[in-house]
Amino acid sequence: SVSEDKVWTTVYHDLQMQTSVGGNSLEKLSVLQLNYSATMDQISAITSSAEYCEQFISYSCKMSRLLNTPEGNPYTWWVGKANEKHYYWGGSGPGIQKCACGIERNCTDPKYYCNCDADYKQWRKDTGMLSYKEHLPVSQVVVGDIDRPGSEAKISVGPVRCQGDGNYWNAASFVTSSSYLHFSTFQGETSADISFYFKTSASDGVFLENLGNTDFIKLELKSATEVSFSFDVGNGPVEIVVRSPNQLNDDQWHRVNAERNVKQASLQVDQLPLEVRKAPTEGHTRLELYSQLYVGAAGGQRGFLGCIRSLRMNGVTLDLEERAKVTPGVKPGCSGHCTSYGMYCANGGKCVEKYNGYSCDCSKTAYDGPFCIKDVGAFFEEGMWLRYNFHSPGTSMKDLVSRTLLSSTDPESIAPDLNLNKEELSFSFSTTKSPCVLLYISSYTQDFMAVLVKPSGNLQIRYSLGGTKEPYNIDVDHRNMANGQPHTVNITRNGRDIVLQLDHYPPTSYSLPAASDIQFNSPKALFLGKVIEIGKIDQDIYKYNTPGFTGCLSRVQFNQIAPLKAALRPTNASSHVHIQGELVESNCGASPLTIPPMSAATDPWHLDSASADFPYNGQAIGDGVNRNSAIIGGVIAVVIFTILCTLVFLIRYMFRHKGTYHTNEAKGAESAESADAAIMNNDPNFTETIDESKKEWLI
Repeated sequence: SVSEDKVWTTVYHDLQMQTSVGGNSLEKLSVLQLNYSATMDQISAITSSAEYCEQFISYSCKMSRLLNTPEGNPYTWWVGKANEKHYYWGGSGPGIQKCACGIERNCTDPKYYCNCDADYKQWRKDTGMLSYKEHLPVSQVVVGDIDRPGSEAKISVGPVRCQGDGNYWNAASFVTSSSYLHFSTFQGETSADISFYFKTSASDGVFLENLGNTDFIKLELKSATEVSFSFDVGNGPVEIVVRSPNQLNDDQWHRVNAERNVKQASLQVDQLPLEVRKAPTEGHTRLELYSQLYVGAAGGQRGFLGCIRSLRMNGVTLDLEERAKVTPGVKPGCSGHCTSYGMYCANGGKCVEKYNGYSCDCSKTAYDGPFCIKDVGAFFEEGMWLRYNFHSPGTSMKDLVSRTLLSSTDPESIAPDLNLNKEELSFSFSTTKSPCVLLYISSYTQDFMAVLVKPSGNLQIRYSLGGTKEPYNIDVDHRNMANGQPHTVNITRNGRDIVLQLDHYPPTSYSLPAASDIQFNSPKALFLGKVIEIGKIDQDIYKYNTPGFTGCLSRVQFNQIAPLKAALRPTNASSHVHIQGELVESNCGASPLTIPPMSAATDPWHLDSASADFPYNGQAIGDGVNRNSAIIGGVIAVVIFTILCTLVFLIRYMFRHKGTYHTNEAKGAESAESADAAIMNNDPNFTETIDESKKEWLI
């Protein structure tokens, strides 16, 4: 993927910086030739495919004019690509016979457009970047005004620097399985180097093919997890296959790189291991092709459905976009922007426009995957629990305790400034054990919310927002929920109104009693599996809390918070999570939410077969829980005993040393000029770091 750090490709030449010309010279013109470390064809390939190129040029002068001549022809010019002469200088542009100061209107003499054209006896200079890449590189500089007494000049030309790949997003969309683009025959007799990116939802299709009499070369997606590179140079067909552990038809970009030379052939897909095949020691080595190169469907075969971009054959990028403009069944660029396909970002996923396409941002959801439809869930063993703290991370357990104790005496002093008038909670679960606590939200006040499975296996939602003696309970008595099947719970509260939707049953509305407060004051933490909270806990919840929930929880979302996802995927919110036990990721056998099929007209690839998403069920770990509990109890006892011993020793030691204190001042502080200097002198880590963004490729 493209990172924000800019990678520069740099090509050097042999002209010294500040090369002197003139100085009592009798020559009318001085020609400076630049010889580069790469051929002009190679440099041309770099500049033409780059997004941006630049080359620094500087003219230092003493009585040596640069551009402005009485006849209108400049004294000095430079020669660029294709031996063209150019009469503009660094910091200016084509067709403008000026230097940078002429553009900025700050030249030494306002009558002229270059500092050097003032013709002063003191040294002056005109410098700047040449950045019109079609004219680069500078191959010659011809200096003219150096034949008068006292005329002197110095020339500096920097290396050519290019960044970005202008062809990186040169893409085409293949809309039907018979669509193809054709190009001239691939010239790869002794060596072939082919690379491209593809994205698709189809499970197979030919990427490209070029035929000879018997010789051929071909790249194809053989299945949803296999890419094949096959060819015949006259010794019989050879095939190399890379098998991916993950699906390649996930509508994400994947990179393919295939190479062949007289010694060996290789194929790589993404970062998967390179597959290599040695060439036979005897026999043919030349690949003789005569047909056109077909990208997509060739010779009646099922062609590739989807997008291909940045297709390079032996260093040359094929212009897929231009060819696609005049080819039926193929569209330039890559179809699929938010206006057309944004609705396929499900479950609150946000559609994000990409340069050529779109992606779904699932960060504010409890889901994962390219369309935010993949469940993120986990299997909980007995006694396991997860806590998600709503307050800012970095608070230790000790702080939590003191905070909770403080809150009972003076809640206003520390309680976060957060009171909820409405909340939205949704999750899925499966269990065979009851009673249990599925989810509990605590607060710095007496308010709480809980979702429980009662001993009968029925579901209960319990709200306590203050104002009433007893919590408000919603009992769902018509169904046993502890039947091992996945169940989905959606609870929405807005003020006094509560709407509950269970599985595929119609939503049911409830209302908090008139005496009840409608604000959930100062939420503190969300618990899954078990409640480990300090202070008074509701009696029923206390009873249901042991031994704890056993089963699966998935797609848990409370307002904008997805606690399970924060625990299983590294996100900004991960530091809010504390887990007791080891979470085993699973989607709990929940069938993934299906999205309605696209019509053939709107589907960018129009698939014949959709890929199935098989749920992975985390394995329950049954026996041995009681034995583990005994071992853990023993370990905890030993740890507590050790801590007590250490505390006794420390207290005795502190009383013995009472009255002495040490400063931990930085060594060398006396001689340092300031506190910062002292720290820099002392701290070995206070070294300069190299700016990662300034990487250079040298040719």
